[in-house]
Amino acid sequence: MSNLKPVRLLGAATLLGVYGLAAVAQQTPQPPAEKPPMTKPEATAPAEPVPPQKPAAPPKSSQAPAAHPLVGLTAFSSDGTKVGDVRAVNTAPDGKVTLHIRTGGFLGFGGRTVAIPEGRYSRSGESIRLNLTSDEVSKLPEVKDAS
Repeated sequence: MSNLKPVRLLGAATLLGVYGLAAVAQQTPQPPAEKPPMTKPEATAPAEPVPPQKPAAPPKSSQAPAAHPLVGLTAFSSDGTKVGDVRAVNTAPDGKVTLHIRTGGFLGFGGRTVAIPEGRYSRSGESIRLNLTSDEVSKLPEVKDAS
């Protein structure tokens, strides 16, 4: 029993010290937050109005063409299967438009880009509807991705 007495005394002293510090912390007055002194507004002449400035145009890169409105739209086959996303739109000198669609793959790996010629697709709201089945799209030759 003689060994337990110092441990009890140490524990009791620790508890009293913690409670004592908590009581002192609660009783210590905090200085009031100082407010800046009130100043009278000085009478100044009205400043000339500043003309509105045009927003700064983003820097144009000579290698980045303007995005076509079809880029980024989801492409669906004629049987309703999602086949991919439009990555690029190419316009030939004769005015024909070809879509480059990234198809297949998983999480960006293993996919390939195929070209869909004009007349084989139509825009349907916020998507592209192809006049090809998903099997026909998978059999199209791969083209170099323009994006």
